[in-house]
Amino acid sequence: MKPVKAKILLADDDEDDRLFFKDALESLKMDTEVDMVHDGEKLLEYLEDDSNELPHILFLDLNMPCKNGFECLDAIRQSTRLKDMTVAIYSTSGDDRDIETAFVKGANVYIRKPSDFDMLKKTLSEVLNVDWQFRTGGLNKDTFLFSI
Repeated sequence: MKPVKAKILLADDDEDDRLFFKDALESLKMDTEVDMVHDGEKLLEYLEDDSNELPHILFLDLNMPCKNGFECLDAIRQSTRLKDMTVAIYSTSGDDRDIETAFVKGANVYIRKPSDFDMLKKTLSEVLNVDWQFRTGGLNKDTFLFSI
C-alpha cells in the first residue's frame, strides 16, 4: 500500500515567507503537496470549498489581512467539517499572550518562524513526522510551544 502524500496548507501574507517555507519543504524530499493562501478570507474560502481536499496540517500565520489567524482559528474550530483539522500556528510572534490565546482557541502547536533555512527544515521535518491525531488527545501547555 502506497503511503499517503501529506497535504499541507500554508496561510501567510508574506510572499518571502511563503517561498522560504516552500523551498525548505521541497528540500526535505518528503512526499508532500503544498497549497498556499495569502490572507484569512482566502483561507476560509479554500477550506469551505468542498472540492478542495482538506490538508493534513495547516500552518497558520497570525498577522494577516482581512481575517487574522485567531479569527481563522475560531472559524475552523466552530466548523463541523474543519474542527478536527491539525492547526500549527506559524508566527514571528513570541508574545506569551499570543501563545496563550492560540492554546486556548485550540491550535495544536505554536511554532515561531525560524529565520534560518536549516532550522526551518528541521522544524518542518519534526512537525510533519508527528502523528497529530494521536497527540491531540494529550495537549498540554508544556509541549504546545514547539522548539528544536
